[in-house]
Amino acid sequence: MRFFEGCTALVTGASSGLGAEFARQLAPVAGTLVLVARRAGHLDELKADLEAEYPGVRIFVYVLDLTRENQNRDFLEWLEQEKIQINFLVNNAGMGDRGPFATGDWAKIHAMLELNVLALTRLTHHLLPMLLQGGRGAILNVSSIAGLIPLPQMSVYAATKAYVNSFSDGLRMELRETGITVTAVLPGPAETEFGRVASRGTGEAEWSSPDVLLVPVEVVVRKALGAVAADRARVIPGWKVALFMGLAVALPLGILRAILQRKAR
Repeated sequence: MRFFEGCTALVTGASSGLGAEFARQLAPVAGTLVLVARRAGHLDELKADLEAEYPGVRIFVYVLDLTRENQNRDFLEWLEQEKIQINFLVNNAGMGDRGPFATGDWAKIHAMLELNVLALTRLTHHLLPMLLQGGRGAILNVSSIAGLIPLPQMSVYAATKAYVNSFSDGLRMELRETGITVTAVLPGPAETEFGRVASRGTGEAEWSSPDVLLVPVEVVVRKALGAVAADRARVIPGWKVALFMGLAVALPLGILRAILQRKAR
């Protein structure tokens, strides 16, 4: 974790799940944490816990709906007023939707597109000049293994994460000589609130998968931060998940389609 010593990190979606875990693992070494989410109570509780355990870190919380442009502008103005110079951006906020596209609720689909694609891109675009000004920094985009394959029943979600994968790779190449690194973490199934939100109220898991592929959030975050420190382009936490996806991606697309279509039925 030496790479992150004294850093000023911004974590989106920090009220629970991976976002909260990023805050917990960064708190012992970071100089400043800016934790952003929509749920004020969860943020305040996390801030209190971290300050009690790690009194040496400055922690700011900011209630923000990343899909609202006016709130983004207010947030950037607040950063400037507080003289907070971000040098590590963790684009963690995201949501999913599981079920047939035809019966999906458009408001939820639209919100997913806004959050997973537009908000991530907009915040990165807004903050990149600040990172470049500092001369050294990192961007970590939380994607998903779903972005590697077409995924029936989660077709829009998978497409948004395919965007995150491609955007991360392209931006990484653009910034290669600037001192700013870009890494994408592609988690598989993990114990977060994601599955409950994605399940359309059915209580089903994020997607049907063997328990053996479930990776604890602590491991996902540790692997992600390790990949940033090592300047890796991508990381799939959990060797079993990485192996499984390596085999899936290696299949001819026609065969993969046939398998996934049968599974979807």
